[in-house]
Amino acid sequence: MLILKQMLTLAASGFGLVAALAWNNVIQEFVATKIKPYLPSGSGLLSLAIYAVIITVIAVSVTYQLTRLIDKLEEKS
Repeated sequence: MLILKQMLTLAASGFGLVAALAWNNVIQEFVATKIKPYLPSGSGLLSLAIYAVIITVIAVSVTYQLTRLIDKLEEKS
């Protein structure tokens, strides 16, 4: 049973990584097509900073929501 749990954890982690990489591409494309045209030419650093802020906001939001969910599940137990 322990091996099965470990395999499930590894599979979920792998799929999570694939999903994160897919969202990474979506956000990069969004910044490149929707934000970068409004920035002055040669503003690669600024567009990367905007991208980093978007990623950080998403990561913090997801982590916060998951932490709240875990806390609620632990309260019910």
